Amino acid sequence: MSNRKKVWFENAERKLDPGLVEQLRNSRKVTNHETNNQEIPIIVYLKKNCNQDKKGDLLKVCNADPHNKLGRELRSINAMKGHLTPDRIKQIKDHDAVDRIFYDRKVTSFLDIACEQTGAVKVREELGVTGKDVTIAVIDTGIHPHDDLTNPTNRIIAFQDFINGESEPYDDNGHGTHCAGDAAGNGSLSNGKYAGPAPEASIVGLKVLDEQGSGRLSTIIEGLEWCIDHKEEHNIRIISLSLGAPAYESFRDDPLSLAAQAAWHEGMVVCAAAGNSGPSAATISTPAIDPFIITVGSTDDQNTLERTDDVIADYSSRGPTIDTLVKPDVYAPGTNIISLLAPGSAIESEIPEMVIDESYIQLSGTSMATPICAGIIALMLEANPKLSPNDVKSILKATSHPTLDDVWGYIEAESAVQMAKNYLLPATTETV
Repeated sequence: MSNRKKVWFENAERKLDPGLVEQLRNSRKVTNHETNNQEIPIIVYLKKNCNQDKKGDLLKVCNADPHNKLGRELRSINAMKGHLTPDRIKQIKDHDAVDRIFYDRKVTSFLDIACEQTGAVKVREELGVTGKDVTIAVIDTGIHPHDDLTNPTNRIIAFQDFINGESEPYDDNGHGTHCAGDAAGNGSLSNGKYAGPAPEASIVGLKVLDEQGSGRLSTIIEGLEWCIDHKEEHNIRIISLSLGAPAYESFRDDPLSLAAQAAWHEGMVVCAAAGNSGPSAATISTPAIDPFIITVGSTDDQNTLERTDDVIADYSSRGPTIDTLVKPDVYAPGTNIISLLAPGSAIESEIPEMVIDESYIQLSGTSMATPICAGIIALMLEANPKLSPNDVKSILKATSHPTLDDVWGYIEAESAVQMAKNYLLPATTETV
């Protein structure tokens, strides 16, 4: 039996999340002693009864020297973000204002015939819906003003850069631009060949991931809060999140899950990629673990219009979630999807062999399936703007085809838009 004395962070119980305990353990190994000045990015949950005096004292303690900084509020989850040394974390973990402390871990992006395959082309041709007057917020690596989004009219109606503070749309990685095209490209440079499901939807681009396609939980949360603040101004009805991080905590405690859930309750449909850690079970990432939002898995359509040969893509993450909930909620095409290229981006230089006709690039992942799902939702909301997020999710699941091992629902645009159009119509009163 070991007589090893536990280090302070091993005795903290629920005060510190497992990810932070791991970082503290690694920090201790590197420095080989208990005190060090290595700053760790953290998110501090405040207690529900925390008043301004307690909060002020916490800020005073945390900001007493250059190595520690706490201050940026994440109001949707009643928290604050910052960078603290292990010593300062130890000092504040039992502070009257502190509920829990989380490691602000890294979040990464998840890396033709798809529109016909889902039925989106038929919807546009027969029902005349194109996503017009519906705005999709793409929270990702940014957005390049590609012709397929700006011609004949510029549908990038807003852009916010949380990484470098730039005011004009750009995408140094390329992932976000591809995702925007997956949802709402109009095929301007391909005679309509590489159009997304909602070619007249408006796009808001939020850059929360850097040139390498990575960022922090807190930055994604800031992007979600920006959408909440500007929902009415830009008519944001849908948020597409083709990103995620490993889930170590229940959705009830996970910061990113809670922030996505807050946006859902504000009336925006939130779609999140399941992740690319399949085919192993229990690999759903956060925020896709949240039971409210729509979690999207990816299929491989074998590059045919027939659905009978489609399969769940090997890379697509499987459920159950960390809370043993059934996920994904729906599947969409995500393999070998051709969409918009951001010229000079990291993705272009990393995989030049995937560039198509100079203006497009082919990528695979639940990242691609998610905005395709978001585009189809834009068609549903144009057909019936009164749908709530819960209505949208119910319709998508009810109309999806059980063609994948007779278990998982495969998104079907025509049935979804038809049901949306007739959903919750007021009863007619007959006069006698």
